[in-house]
Amino acid sequence: MATSVEPISGAAGAPEAAEGNAPEALDTARVGVANNVTERRREVEATTVDAPEGAAGPLEAPQRLQKILSAHGVASRREAEQMIRNGRVTVGGEVAALGQSARIGIDEIAVDGVLLASKEPHVYIMLNKPRGYITTMSDDKGRKTVADLVANVGVRLFPVGRLDMNSEGLLLMTNDGAFANKVAHPSYNKIKVYEVVVDGDVGNAGRLLGESMDIDGHTVRAASVSFIDGHRAGGTFHIAIYEGRNRQVRKMCALCGLRVRSLKRISIGGLPLGELEPGHWRYLTPEEVRTVT
Repeated sequence: MATSVEPISGAAGAPEAAEGNAPEALDTARVGVANNVTERRREVEATTVDAPEGAAGPLEAPQRLQKILSAHGVASRREAEQMIRNGRVTVGGEVAALGQSARIGIDEIAVDGVLLASKEPHVYIMLNKPRGYITTMSDDKGRKTVADLVANVGVRLFPVGRLDMNSEGLLLMTNDGAFANKVAHPSYNKIKVYEVVVDGDVGNAGRLLGESMDIDGHTVRAASVSFIDGHRAGGTFHIAIYEGRNRQVRKMCALCGLRVRSLKRISIGGLPLGELEPGHWRYLTPEEVRTVT
């Protein structure tokens, strides 16, 4: 089992986001546009990549996307150009083209679905997600979401990666898009460890789970598989993976003839869930932020 990390008791409330003052010379129409954009962004499910000090103001002239992404600390200009070529950047919900320009604060610019926005303090928390909650900040079907569990943080956050409704355990949440990208994107090879309780013949399951297999047209393989305990009718495994594809661990188990009874994520990138109670959250320490990135 991973070493436990005790929750931080009596964590102070998250800092409030700093607000910028719009130029007094803006006419009524432009103010109306800015207000509409602000209201729309409040309704957007994913929050934002942070803007550094000195970044362009919200209503300045259009700039090349690679310059905007570089100024926001997402990537170097050359790396940003490649991200645009790969279709990872959108403007107004449409895939952007290399050489395209946009306006910060007016155009909805996103990288891997995460919006860029103005400067606000970074917040990093871990949540022990219980079963029965979906990993989103809103749901038009009225189902319980992780937003219900972190409403008292005081800052709008978004989840880093996902856990399906019937899974539980460690979920990181933040308002720092660069942090989220480093933790969640497969290119950074962050190992995620799951504790899986299964029904079925576990005799050869450990060996089979450690082999390469095809899932949804992709070849995947567990980083490691550890048999914890069990018997011929079922048992418990710790399964570590890099990719984190949709319901990957459940599908791996199904291919091995196992039925998942419970699935709990217990660590991400060497950061353990520890003894945090289900449905509770706590702030990450600076050391923990460095560990997971």
